[in-house]
Amino acid sequence: MAGVEQIIVETGEAGMRLDRWFKAHYPGLGFAQLQKLLRSGQVRVNGGRVKADTRVETGQVVRVPPLGVDRKGEGPVTARTMRGEADAEVLAKMLIHEDPAVYVFDKPAGLAVQGGSGVARHVDGMLEAWRNRKGEKPRLVHRLDRDTSGVLVVARSRLAAMKLAEAFRGRDAKKTYWALVKGVPKKREDRISSWLVKEQTRDGDRMRIARHGEEGADHAVSHYRIVDQAGQALSWLEMEPYTGRTHQLRVHAAHIGCPIIGDPKYFEADTNWEFPGGIQNRLHLHARRIVIPHPDGGVIDVTAPLPPHMRQSWNLLGFDDATAGGEE
Repeated sequence: MAGVEQIIVETGEAGMRLDRWFKAHYPGLGFAQLQKLLRSGQVRVNGGRVKADTRVETGQVVRVPPLGVDRKGEGPVTARTMRGEADAEVLAKMLIHEDPAVYVFDKPAGLAVQGGSGVARHVDGMLEAWRNRKGEKPRLVHRLDRDTSGVLVVARSRLAAMKLAEAFRGRDAKKTYWALVKGVPKKREDRISSWLVKEQTRDGDRMRIARHGEEGADHAVSHYRIVDQAGQALSWLEMEPYTGRTHQLRVHAAHIGCPIIGDPKYFEADTNWEFPGGIQNRLHLHARRIVIPHPDGGVIDVTAPLPPHMRQSWNLLGFDDATAGGEE
């Protein structure tokens, strides 16, 4: 239904009565209106019917129908919520690590890293707002697809950019992604090795599996392991790209018969497959963690929390972050 929101209960809200939770988020909503919505089942928690005195817990998903009143406060930074905000303010909200040489941002899904056709706002352009006293603009050293969320490393100087770029080229950077995919891979973990080539389509550039030796083809290697699964329908994969080809993980997931949920380019399903209820049709691929040599010595090791649409899916499926070796 258009206008329905799925809101995640934050840590500081644990134990609140549901009616008080609504009062905090929607001050203009009357108690009688809330009661009517509860009785009709339009308001739900984790998909189940609830009462006004139900106490909410961290990570639960509250289904909120169109209310006709404004929501108070702000949630996580998303491409939608940052509209109209100044670039410097948005960058500050995205920042998850800072030191004299490096910024690390938690890029929201839907925000492009670089400009292109039809791209009005992107990280590279926003970094103009963070030029230093010498006039130096922070520099991109790698990229994420527009609809992929997560860890993005940015150098604060020319020298730092050179060293970080060298680390990426030399494959000294370890990048870990989380993905929700259709089905379950045949092996619990495996190495995927293929050749990829870019081709032009009416929907833009698309990568496909190529033959060894095919003109323009590049070798691509990825590793995955299954962290958890929901029956035989969906799997949570931890994926690591050993090479850095365009759309590599998305193509490799589709190649093993388990395309990433919400992928507009590479997700294909038979006519009998139904999209899971409550899960948003958005790309479920998140740059979870990066470990890379620091330009000044030592190591940068940064983790980004799941974006709201993936957090919602994890809650609905009962996936526990601790299963992957660490909590949010």
